[in-house]
Amino acid sequence: MTSSLTSLRNKMEEEALGEDYPMEIHEYLAAFEGSLDSVEDVLNSMMSVSRSDLQKLDPLEQAKLDLVSAYTLNSLFWVYLITQGVNPKEHPVKQELDRIRTYMNKVKEAAEKKKGPTAKLDKAAASRFIKSALWEPKSDETPSREHSRHKKRKS
Repeated sequence: MTSSLTSLRNKMEEEALGEDYPMEIHEYLAAFEGSLDSVEDVLNSMMSVSRSDLQKLDPLEQAKLDLVSAYTLNSLFWVYLITQGVNPKEHPVKQELDRIRTYMNKVKEAAEKKKGPTAKLDKAAASRFIKSALWEPKSDETPSREHSRHKKRKS
């Protein structure tokens, strides 16, 4: 994997040496090269982890790692297609990226369910509920008078 990034970088350097390009894009090319270095470093660190270490992860974490890896590879292929002048929106890689995103959302939902319910307290609604549930006597009447009135009405 990293050898393909290295070969891509070497190819770009050879083409840059053989051709003149506008100096306005030099900063962009330097930033792109820095980004390639970062991607290569991350991929090297991912590839250096043994499969047995990855199998120690719980299934949810394994799924996340697999999905991130697949998404990364397809995204790199997307960028490759752009560099080759191919519109990636009309290529099957777009459907693959969409499919991976769908599964990422499913894994995210599973992770949220695993955490358990997250109930949030609506303070305003709780105070209204409590206020309406509590009995408040009228200021001019005492509870005993009101109670006796209800008895007279029923008789």
